[in-house]
Amino acid sequence: MAGKTLTRMDLSEAVYREVGLSRNESAGLVESVLEHVSDALVRGEQVKISGFGTFSVRQKAERIGRNPKTGEEVPIAPRKVLSFRPSHLMRDRVADAPAPVS
Repeated sequence: MAGKTLTRMDLSEAVYREVGLSRNESAGLVESVLEHVSDALVRGEQVKISGFGTFSVRQKAERIGRNPKTGEEVPIAPRKVLSFRPSHLMRDRVADAPAPVS
């Protein structure tokens, strides 16, 4: 399933076309939004974008894992992980979309 990847440049180009800002202003706007989102996540806040989904940081506890090569049990350190929970609107939209053509 080799699909296209949406990049920052694609987002700023869409802002340029849809909003009518200059290309530099559009790129700055996209960067600013992404910076605000990432800063909030670093502070441990949830980022909820209505109709899209919620980004949050979860703390995972230490656990025991297994080395697949040797079968040896090894401790996995506690860590923070980023999670995304799509809104019901986004889930429905993705579920109802036609399959991409390869």
